[in-house]
Amino acid sequence: MTATPARRVLLAAPRGYCAGVDRAVIAVEKALEQYGSPIYVRHEIVHNKYVVQTLEKKGAIFVDETAEVPEGSIVMFSAHGVAPTVHAEAAERKLATIDATCPLVTKVHKEAVRFANEDYDILLIGHEGHEEVIGTSGEAPEHITLVDGPEDVANVEVRDESKVVWLSQTTLSVDETMETVDALKQKFPLLVSPPSDDICYATQNRQIAVKRMGADADLVIVVGSKNSSNSVRLVEVALGAGARDAHLVDFADEIDEAWLEGVTTVGLTSGASVPEVLVEGVLEWLAQRGFEDVEIVKAAEESITFSLPKELRRDLRAEAAQLSGGSAK
Repeated sequence: MTATPARRVLLAAPRGYCAGVDRAVIAVEKALEQYGSPIYVRHEIVHNKYVVQTLEKKGAIFVDETAEVPEGSIVMFSAHGVAPTVHAEAAERKLATIDATCPLVTKVHKEAVRFANEDYDILLIGHEGHEEVIGTSGEAPEHITLVDGPEDVANVEVRDESKVVWLSQTTLSVDETMETVDALKQKFPLLVSPPSDDICYATQNRQIAVKRMGADADLVIVVGSKNSSNSVRLVEVALGAGARDAHLVDFADEIDEAWLEGVTTVGLTSGASVPEVLVEGVLEWLAQRGFEDVEIVKAAEESITFSLPKELRRDLRAEAAQLSGGSAK
């Protein structure tokens, strides 16, 4: 009698929430606690279906445009950032704003402004239509050209080849970005790189973990939403690393049992906007089908945290001081 091969799960670490997502989600929850509902949020606070639905149940209202927010209301800007024109629209409508833009995205915005002030042509590597790209481009639209992958490089034109710099969307695949950068450098040998890597530390760490498990996994399951750029990239990275098959799911019940045919090793990870409860659901689903042995594949330790948006911190301090009978500092 032939022994049944042992079934196992390779669980990526780190996975799930990054510091920017954690900060943004907590910001919505704190705002709801402090001001009550509704709190309007321009676009999804983070790209995750479960998180958005959970916050909606607590009283958050997600809108596509600032014009949908009633005058005098509170509106929060998502972790992906917004263009200066959006801040101006909010001011015109007399909206109180809370900016939950991830500090790493803010860094890219500041780089765009600085290089534009120095009259550089800025080549922004990213995906057309992504909220982060729209926000960054809005900082200096007359200076920024979007480059959507290496195949787009042939179309790029600049005013002065000695004053060209590249920046990137923070949630891209590291390999994809560097492939585009290499193509740009062949065309523009004097291309300047940003002072620090634009790709988010969490995006890189999650991709490294998937690369380490990819060749050993018959199937990789990535928990994340289809509009989450970093989650979609993890599927691509898994396949590129040698995984036989890889799929993106929001919830465990989206997994097709047919994917497990002939599979003994499943790799499991989650995008940077995914709460751990969804990963636990997939682990339970797999355990019920014999995949009870879980091995951790560790790529890095993450200890980065970001403080809450300053607007919320200021009001929280004032509230705390009022409750204690003291004065805010």
